Amino acid sequence: MIDDYKVINEKDTRSGFGEGIYELAKENKDVVALTADLSGSLKLNKLMDEMPEQFVQCGIAEANMISVAAGMTIGGKIPFTTTFANFSTSRVYDQIRQSVAYSGKNVKVCASHAGLTLGEDGATHQVLEDIGMMKMLPHMKVVVPCDFNQTKLATKAIARFDGPVYLRFGRPKWPNFTPEDQEFIIGKAQLMHEGTDVSIIACGHMVWLAVEAVKELAKEGIHAELINMHTIKPLDDEAIIKSAKKTGCVVTCEEHQKNGGLGESVSNVLVSQMPCPQEFVAVDDSFGESGKPKELLEKYGLSTSAIVAAAKKAVSRK
Repeated sequence: MIDDYKVINEKDTRSGFGEGIYELAKENKDVVALTADLSGSLKLNKLMDEMPEQFVQCGIAEANMISVAAGMTIGGKIPFTTTFANFSTSRVYDQIRQSVAYSGKNVKVCASHAGLTLGEDGATHQVLEDIGMMKMLPHMKVVVPCDFNQTKLATKAIARFDGPVYLRFGRPKWPNFTPEDQEFIIGKAQLMHEGTDVSIIACGHMVWLAVEAVKELAKEGIHAELINMHTIKPLDDEAIIKSAKKTGCVVTCEEHQKNGGLGESVSNVLVSQMPCPQEFVAVDDSFGESGKPKELLEKYGLSTSAIVAAAKKAVSRK
């Protein structure tokens, strides 16, 4: 039930990654963290201090970091590359495509500071195209957890998966509301609340805003179903179809461009298997700008009120 999801505390999702990889490294000596001069920002200091033999500082040389990681897998290591999401994708796309995805190397590309919630660093750092770029690569899995607890669980889960993975998380302190012992399965969506009028499918930071939207919609007699689609690829087609058949309309919510992201992936499923109205809560073909994270989300239409409005519109189109 939606009322079961309450804010435990506020923590940044990058810290969930930091705790997850630290615990992984203690358990498995083959886990190695590589960074491009951003150990502090990626919360790797504890791992670096206690297990220096499992840490590689590559400096401001992101392309080289990806190549080093790909080489490490040949010797049985499980490398986690770390830097900001923009530098994890746009700057090194050729190296990821050629050295990691093409040969299915067991590299975990871990990307912090994604989306508008990077905030004051502005448009040059607020990558909003990365999900689309990474999901198009054959063999690549794409995971976008929603809070601190789920990011920690996702970090551990991708280590158990043999193959390339893109893990996306953020910078700001954000509501931490999912159970720390909740099961996390790559490719299996989480049904957070059942409803009959509209299906809301969200990922990343937008999941919490969707929780708030479901509560607001209930006050107006609209019973929304909420799905946390933490894995964009492989997508849980079955969960999407089952929900859409029940509600008859869908709203997708993501901190990403409308083109190429979660919403587009959901559309591909709906158009071929369960055609129905869909509304998108996403950035509409625009770069970001400098500002406070929550103010930017509001300005670019990624807010609780925007989700509520999209849900009402989707219902009206049935």
